[in-house]
Amino acid sequence: MRIGQLAQLVGVETQTIRFYEQQGLLPPPDRQDNGYRVYTEKHGEGWPSSVAAESWACHWLRIHELQSYQDDPHQPCTAVNALLDDHISHVRSQITALQALEKQLVSLRASCNDDREVEACGVLAGISEGNMHQQ
Repeated sequence: MRIGQLAQLVGVETQTIRFYEQQGLLPPPDRQDNGYRVYTEKHGEGWPSSVAAESWACHWLRIHELQSYQDDPHQPCTAVNALLDDHISHVRSQITALQALEKQLVSLRASCNDDREVEACGVLAGISEGNMHQQ
């Protein structure tokens, strides 16, 4: 399959796939005579949905960095622990942001019942008033 097909399959942009290749996070694809990359099913394995792609990218970049520490196995674990602490903090921030978004969505959903017509929809009115402008 071509890069666009792989990107569509895993729910990311083609630039993301190229970046992961450059970082060594994906096995290099074979190339056709015209230089086009040729991907196989193995390139699509392990990719999450597009909703989680940013988090996944961060995750794999950190794993790549962690693996680089193995080149000097006698160094203290301070850098490894700092990297994990930073990642834990990032994950906690994402959880907080998602909880705030959930609260907004629940509130917005409560502003409308199924008996209304779209022109009187509280959800659409809430969006147009800018009630969802920040997480």
